[in-house]
Amino acid sequence: MEATTTAATLAAPAGRVMRVVLIAAGTVLVGVGVLGIFLPLLPTTVFFLLAAACYARSSPGAYRWLTTNRFFGRYIRHYREEHGATMGAKMFSIGSLWIGISASAFLFEPAYWVDAILLLIAVGVTVHLLTLRTIRPLTPDR
Repeated sequence: MEATTTAATLAAPAGRVMRVVLIAAGTVLVGVGVLGIFLPLLPTTVFFLLAAACYARSSPGAYRWLTTNRFFGRYIRHYREEHGATMGAKMFSIGSLWIGISASAFLFEPAYWVDAILLLIAVGVTVHLLTLRTIRPLTPDR
């Protein structure tokens, strides 16, 4: 009986620490996602999805706030509910991705193996975006 109590006591602080870490990470990811709305080379949806995952595991209130937010909750709803993206979002994401990867490869002149990794990432993300279902933009009443 004492071993169970000790294990539960030891797990509680770790759970609280993990909750704080996930909330902090989610908050940082929301901030980066908001920046992505205004900065053309920075993606948006991926950061909001990661923030939603952090909040879902740590704070139901923060998760609810994020997914129902009138400004950026739609990014998550588009992906989660319809598992797709609008054609405009796909084109913008793929274009931004390739511009950013190309700029990184040419301006910073990384080692060849870094170029190869960047190329693999760009191809992988492009394939993922192209295989997502294309949805029509949501109407305002939805």
